[in-house]
Amino acid sequence: MTGENLVQIRDLSVTYSPVGQPTVKALECASLDIRFGEIIGVLGESGCGKSTLASALLRLLPEYAHYESGTVGFLGRDLLGVGEPELRKLRGKEIVLIPQDPALALNPVMRVGAQISEVLKAHTALTRAQRIGRVQELLREVGFDDPEEVGSAYSHQLSGGQRQRITIAQAIACRPALIVADESTSKLDRPLQDEILQLLSNIRRRHGIALLFITHDPSLLFSFADRLMVMYAGRIVEQGNTRDVMQKPLHPYTQALLGLADGPALASARGSRLALATISGEPPDRTSVTSGCGFEPRCGDRMQVCKCNFPKQLMTGPGHYVSCFKYVN
Repeated sequence: MTGENLVQIRDLSVTYSPVGQPTVKALECASLDIRFGEIIGVLGESGCGKSTLASALLRLLPEYAHYESGTVGFLGRDLLGVGEPELRKLRGKEIVLIPQDPALALNPVMRVGAQISEVLKAHTALTRAQRIGRVQELLREVGFDDPEEVGSAYSHQLSGGQRQRITIAQAIACRPALIVADESTSKLDRPLQDEILQLLSNIRRRHGIALLFITHDPSLLFSFADRLMVMYAGRIVEQGNTRDVMQKPLHPYTQALLGLADGPALASARGSRLALATISGEPPDRTSVTSGCGFEPRCGDRMQVCKCNFPKQLMTGPGHYVSCFKYVN
């Protein structure tokens, strides 16, 4: 790791090989940098590789997954070469996951305050009295005016938005360097989504914590993420400054996903959901071997070269990269 980079993922490829089933190419040649304190949005349809990228970064892939190539650099260490004992020390302290469904993530027979305290007990030398005080501070920080009452509740006694705030309190308990949020607002209505995004923005600003925010909804990212990465069929097809990518999407998939195939500028996405364009055809079969662009069968701009080659990443502007033969001179 050098310079301002907290995370350096290079040429990461992952396959899934469940027993008795065909091998699936889940992630192909993914490269990504995350700087200290920045928010990166990862955008794409279900099955595009977003969650695989997050799980690969956290070393939480299932047993039938295989790292085929690449490196995952975090705080100067390659996580693919780190043993399980050290990983357990890193997870929850330096790198944490906010789950998609807090109702499933939280222990239903344990008070939520005690669950936050368990994170502190595992990663700090605080006394029991100090942990109790710290839990109260964390609950206030995530928006509860009555931390003692909330901390003594069980998860089923809380609303969906309140449960999500509890998981955020767990996530920031040890002031990690990186939070990975995998569709963590998808089960909330829009006003609650906005509240959670504002909370995460405040936490980033207050503590300098970086955030990898995974979603299928582009309207959440316009005023929230610093940079945007678009994934399709296990590959990163476009990335850059969020406003640049959303106002001038280059890859045909990004254009279709944002509903901007005709090219009008996106004035504002916050406050309303984007009407996603219908993309003809089906996502590619990830069990078949192909050397071409995965979006080629669905792309209105496809060329013969797209069938047998995957385009290299090209820089079309400051920090704006796309993988598409349309932009090859």
